[in-house]
Amino acid sequence: MKKSKKPQPASSAIIERDGRYLLVLRTKPPSDAMYAFPGGRGEEGETPAETALRELFEETGIKAEKPMLFATYDLPGREDGPGSPSFFLSVFKVRADASAVAIAADDAASVGWYTAGEIANMPAPESVRECIARLEAERSRLSA
Repeated sequence: MKKSKKPQPASSAIIERDGRYLLVLRTKPPSDAMYAFPGGRGEEGETPAETALRELFEETGIKAEKPMLFATYDLPGREDGPGSPSFFLSVFKVRADASAVAIAADDAASVGWYTAGEIANMPAPESVRECIARLEAERSRLSA
């Protein structure tokens, strides 16, 4: 009988500016070589919101505030072997100074601001695609 693994906590942060979303190109599993919202694993004693803000700063140099929970995901490991953990991902919308410049750091190979149309043609996790679809629907409702 296989043992079930307890998911590790992880969080990511969404920043949107003028219809563009901040994404990082990941260099480490589980989303290596994919574009994703800045984020990563939670640390001992850290809330999911604190993780999102810390990871955003570590990967992009942007300090944000006012994290609002937007979505959660149970992300299974790639396989049932060791070294392939599962995650409980909390995704937060955050606010940052509009003049803050993102610089790739930590495990981000690059950073950029992308439209939903551009993201549709980029390698990205399904969770990112789902969040972008929800965000775009929200933007459409607000502009109508």
